[in-house]
Amino acid sequence: MFADPEELARRLDAADYLVDEGTATALFLCAKLGRPLLLEGEAGVGKTEAALALARALGTRLVRLQCWEGIEVSEALYEWSWARQLLAIRSAEARGAALDERELFSAKYLIRRPLLEALEHPGPLPAVLLIDEVDRADPDFEAFLLELLADAAVTIPELGTVRATHPPLAVLTSNRTRDLHDALKRRCLYHWIEFPSVERVAAIICRRVPQAGELGIDAARAVSHLRALELQKPPGIAEAIDWSAAAGALGADRLTAEVAARTLGAVLKHPEDQALARERLADVLGEHP
Repeated sequence: MFADPEELARRLDAADYLVDEGTATALFLCAKLGRPLLLEGEAGVGKTEAALALARALGTRLVRLQCWEGIEVSEALYEWSWARQLLAIRSAEARGAALDERELFSAKYLIRRPLLEALEHPGPLPAVLLIDEVDRADPDFEAFLLELLADAAVTIPELGTVRATHPPLAVLTSNRTRDLHDALKRRCLYHWIEFPSVERVAAIICRRVPQAGELGIDAARAVSHLRALELQKPPGIAEAIDWSAAAGALGADRLTAEVAARTLGAVLKHPEDQALARERLADVLGEHP
């Protein structure tokens, strides 16, 4: 799929994702070796976007499973369409016909959820399976993922084992709200994504808000200074983009103190964080108070 990490980086660039060497190498090895990749890092560094961009660069399907506390296997893998099964039973009864249980639990009554969809992807290229924020799921669900990640297969009791013809490229993301089990980590390649440099954030802003110009550079620098404060929720790249867009919408071409104060709601989402930023606004804006 890619000759080397450099080619992947160029194709990710063309897919509108600026990547550092370490992340490009991790994604390349995921694709080359067919091994799941666990991406960790602070919220807002681009973990989810890395998987989205990989699918765009490959020109293949992205299948996304968003994890949450209490997620059940039936919500991630499959469930039976009880309504359709009941309708089939009543239809058979009306005709006076017998309905074989094997027919009732056949594939046509199966509702496929993201994990099964990724395994059954027809190819020729594998799908990219994004298991997003896996740390939000319970340990039991994490344990369930082991078979899928190790063998690209799952067992459906009524149908048997479903094995992928084109095993998906699995990318798992975690914000480290809890520690993941070693058994899961052993099955994955691992990469920690650092928050990008000011220069890279400015370049990303200019990609997403082309008219930003110097305003994008100011926002990238200011977000870097904000992250040095003791905030409840430090801003990520998405907030830096939103800040530039919000300031630009007010007609600003630089992030002055007045513009920054008026648009803090685009970058900070807690009143305590906004209050602290206003107190330290000169420090936050650096060269452009």
